[in-house]
Amino acid sequence: MIKSGIDQDALIAAFSQATTKQSETLRKTVSEATLKALQGRELTLDNIRKVLKTVTEAASAGAAQNPAKAVDVEAMLGKAFTGMDAALLQAVEAQRKALQGFVAQGLDLKEGKMKAAVAQLEKMEDVFFTTVSKATQGAGGTLQAPWQQVLQTMKGKGTDTGTQAGAAVEQLVEQARTAVRAGRTSGMNAAQAMMDSYASLVSGVLIGMSEGLQPQAKAAAGSARRR
Repeated sequence: MIKSGIDQDALIAAFSQATTKQSETLRKTVSEATLKALQGRELTLDNIRKVLKTVTEAASAGAAQNPAKAVDVEAMLGKAFTGMDAALLQAVEAQRKALQGFVAQGLDLKEGKMKAAVAQLEKMEDVFFTTVSKATQGAGGTLQAPWQQVLQTMKGKGTDTGTQAGAAVEQLVEQARTAVRAGRTSGMNAAQAMMDSYASLVSGVLIGMSEGLQPQAKAAAGSARRR
């Protein structure tokens, strides 16, 4: 089944067949599926919620079907969470890059659409926890306790998404102060017009980030082979 741009059947199969030793593979699988789904739509909070909900439900369904008695369910679900966190981290970075471009052109962070975009960035971690928590309420009885433990542990540690979002906002505020002192207003009208398509723009930045990493990965692989 394809939902929210995610092959749920493939994710369910990955979790239902995984062993504890394959937990890192699960994290990578979840991260790639989540990132691909985020890239395939406008990066709004509503779309982010839909993707996280779908991935969480698929991970729960797969874990519930896993027949292995020795499998560490909590560890599996923890990898599902950190996989989503890794994908959201990229979404945060895409938003930061887009907003930096607007600030560089003189847009004020307190301006309506800019303010809303920054607010979305600040909400990323809260949306992450809230969405996963709600999605796990429908999980089977044997999965609710492991999910609760995962969420409790991650709330105590904090997510990479939340850390990066906080740092990004601080960087944007400082950049805005510098822009004001320098009196930068060039391109402001064009930038304001582009804010109307902010969600689509960020999605494009997110796609571009991934494409930019591919040549680096291929070069690294080629270097490793030559060794």
